Amino acid sequence: MPPVSNQRVDRDADEKPSGNAGGLDGFFRISERGSSVGQELRGGLVTFLTMAYIIVLNPLILGFVPDSEGMYLGGGTEPGSGIPAIAAATALIAGLLTIAMGAAANFPLALAAGLGLNAFVANSIARQSTWSDAMGLVVLEGIVILLLVLTGFRKAVFHAVPQQLKVAISVGIGLFIALIGFVDARVVTRIPDDFQTTVPVQLGVGGQLTGWPVLVFCLGLLLMIALWVRKVRGAILIAIAVTTVLAVVVEAIGDLGPASAENPDGWALSIPTVSGDVVGLPEFDTLFQFDLFGAFSSVEGGVLAAVLLVFSLMLADFFDTMGTMTAIGAEAGLNDAEGVPPHSQRILVVDSIAAIAGGAGGVSSNTSYIESASGVGEGARTGLASIATGVLFLLATFFTPLVAAIPSEAAVPALVLVGFLMMQQVTEVDWRDPELAIPAFLTIVLMPFAYSISVGIGAGFVVYVLIKLVVGKVREVHPLMWLVAALFVVYFAISPITNWLT
Repeated sequence: MPPVSNQRVDRDADEKPSGNAGGLDGFFRISERGSSVGQELRGGLVTFLTMAYIIVLNPLILGFVPDSEGMYLGGGTEPGSGIPAIAAATALIAGLLTIAMGAAANFPLALAAGLGLNAFVANSIARQSTWSDAMGLVVLEGIVILLLVLTGFRKAVFHAVPQQLKVAISVGIGLFIALIGFVDARVVTRIPDDFQTTVPVQLGVGGQLTGWPVLVFCLGLLLMIALWVRKVRGAILIAIAVTTVLAVVVEAIGDLGPASAENPDGWALSIPTVSGDVVGLPEFDTLFQFDLFGAFSSVEGGVLAAVLLVFSLMLADFFDTMGTMTAIGAEAGLNDAEGVPPHSQRILVVDSIAAIAGGAGGVSSNTSYIESASGVGEGARTGLASIATGVLFLLATFFTPLVAAIPSEAAVPALVLVGFLMMQQVTEVDWRDPELAIPAFLTIVLMPFAYSISVGIGAGFVVYVLIKLVVGKVREVHPLMWLVAALFVVYFAISPITNWLT
């Protein structure tokens, strides 16, 4: 169903059920937010299906990188030896923290190991230290962010951002997740940067759509659009289920296998088939295997280099979540007149704890997922949807093969559709005012172009402050915007600064 209209929400006071509402409806304010229990459960299921790829993808990113001692995450000496444990812990931490988000903040936002953050931990930290040292830095980063939340600094920064920039963040994230959907389905593919290629990305392989998996995605997207415009309840979930069945049939007939340079027409992330045991007791060998300050002596460059690594993790995590919760709240019609979601302080606290839990669980920093927008698109408006998603993640620790059977080609059409829904907010930006329009434009386009929410937010903030300085309107800039813009300048220049200082 379409997003409900914006309403004024008490952001921090305890929400109390209206009228005689009781039970689930009263606790989560389901009816008050224009939803139903069935709608919330469907939304939670859709969010899980859209995010389930992380159970497969996170082990692939973390499980094949040796640390400085030649060990792999999970304690083995063979590449990929810890994948079962990483997958189980990925689902466990995501499940527990997503349930916490639903129960504590009553917000339809799910959490899991952050993509980009996990690659940074694996390739920029673990390779020059040990896995326990790397996860210690993740825990430390989460502790720092939690302190910033509890002192009110993180929330104060959020309130200092002009409303139209908050809108631009939501729109940019919409384009970003649409691009994620197209890339994960290999409708849009990357081209290696060899300084000879004339275009950075292309349609399909070699400029053409080829392969059965791409056709499965296209059919799934068309089905989802058709159901949506017909206002069919459960449109996104129905389309994902039907497309998954189609994908299983295609794989059974064609035996396509995974995509690779030698097999460009294979499945992008996971193969829609189940082999061997589908149920088993999970292994949790990565839990609590961290050394909080180990990296301060093991990383090349010592304490200064370790501090800069923590800063890089923290800044990306800090603003990714702010942008994500704004976008989800706007899409659900929950934000107030200032663009602030209800219970924003609780959302930020749970997200900070998730970063700590991700490091303690050995699966990298956990953060809020913009894919939650797919559940919102299905109608989720309350924390009950998050609890449903979290329970499914916990169950997935026992059913990893079944979760892996849902190919990205079946799930990511939801990201494309939700990207369109979030794009509709672009009309709220005053494009005739260059002082706001230019920063908003850079925020919107750099998220998909740079494949980073933080880069888009940072560019918008820095240019906004610069423009106000140039036109002599310094007093219109909140002091915290100056501080944040300065931090982003450091963030963008972190590589040369690190090289210079070490």
